[in-house]
Amino acid sequence: MSQSPLLIAVVTLGGAAFLGSYAVLAFRRAWKPQAMQAGGGNGLSLRAAIATCLAFTFLNPHVYLDTVLLLGSLSASYQGTARLAYGVGAAAASFIWFFGLGYGARLLQPVFAKPAAWRVLDGIIGVVMSLLALSLLAKFYAGA
Repeated sequence: MSQSPLLIAVVTLGGAAFLGSYAVLAFRRAWKPQAMQAGGGNGLSLRAAIATCLAFTFLNPHVYLDTVLLLGSLSASYQGTARLAYGVGAAAASFIWFFGLGYGARLLQPVFAKPAAWRVLDGIIGVVMSLLALSLLAKFYAGA
């Protein structure tokens, strides 16, 4: 990919467009925070809950981007036991991160029962996504 300027341009602009549209969606949710409520369980059956989890896991493009492309390319610089240590460290970090998200969400449920908390969170997400999109655009135009 690094040897194709056209591909880099397409990926950079596509990433900026994706992040920009994600920012717009976050700002929309911040404007109307009642669209998402914490703890409003919709009574999914066990089968439906498992199917939803599997869909979020295996149909999520970030799974493949992060694990195969990002971690795979970063691990290529290691050899032998260092590569194994890198893989174990990445798996441990992932495990800690996702369990932290799960338990953190449970602990923060009372906070996010209020629409104002969702408004703040979505506003922060919108700002971060906007800044990331702008940084990609700045890199693109600086290199053009």
